[in-house]
Amino acid sequence: MNTSELSHRLQEKNTMVVDGATGTNLQKMGLPIGTAPESWVLGNPDAVLDLYKRFIDAGSDIILTCTFGGNRIRLKHAGLENNAREVNQKAVSLAKQAVAGKNVLIAGSIGPTGEMLEPLGPLTEAYAFEVYKEHAETLINAGVDFLVIETQYDLNEALTAILAVRSISDIAIVCSFSYDRGTRTMMGTRPNQVAETLNQTDVFAIGINCGKSLEANLEVLEILKPLTDKPIWFKPNAGAPEADGEGNVHYHISPEDFGNQANLWVEKGARFVGGCCGTSPEHLAAIRQNIH
Repeated sequence: MNTSELSHRLQEKNTMVVDGATGTNLQKMGLPIGTAPESWVLGNPDAVLDLYKRFIDAGSDIILTCTFGGNRIRLKHAGLENNAREVNQKAVSLAKQAVAGKNVLIAGSIGPTGEMLEPLGPLTEAYAFEVYKEHAETLINAGVDFLVIETQYDLNEALTAILAVRSISDIAIVCSFSYDRGTRTMMGTRPNQVAETLNQTDVFAIGINCGKSLEANLEVLEILKPLTDKPIWFKPNAGAPEADGEGNVHYHISPEDFGNQANLWVEKGARFVGGCCGTSPEHLAAIRQNIH
């Protein structure tokens, strides 16, 4: 699906509901904390498929593949670096099974490499380019509708990912940043810098996902909206994570409270609305119920 095709789908819907969290929901289903969700794509595919289906039943127009950490660098930490292609292909296959017969799109999730680019870290742009290219190519060949380069924090890495995709395909791209320092990313990047840079690319939409809090993400949305003509992708966490002292992390915003804010996000300019960490299928059902 290229940019014009995705644009047509968005015009038909006006606002599209995206799915919720993958990792935190799989943890509720038994995935050990600290274990890569991608390990369950091969090790417990029924759970991944069930989560996809629950998001669809909740009203999601789009589901993301369980491939956020599906690049060879991240998969190495899970002992799956030699299974990267298999993991990504299987994740897309499960998503296709979930959407069969339904008017639901599949977005290929591409997260950051997890390493810092030179000179701050060991990762060269050339190697990052190849890693992103390999990841994107596998997802595209497996049949995703478009790609979401998400939870980015470094503009240079995000641009490297975009260029890697464009070296092989004209598929539609959403590029989303995590502002976990309020209105800045971990690297200090501000939304105006993201807009200025991504406005010069052919990415279809600019995104805000994960981040520090609903309030901070809303502030970023309000800053970003006047700075771009591109649609805005908005997937906040269900509040800030809170530890319980036993290593468990909780997100305190209820589905009802989360859904009640969805119309405000749309009023402020979001065209794709969903949730990130801590958001369950119930949170998505609340969004669907409240968006008019």
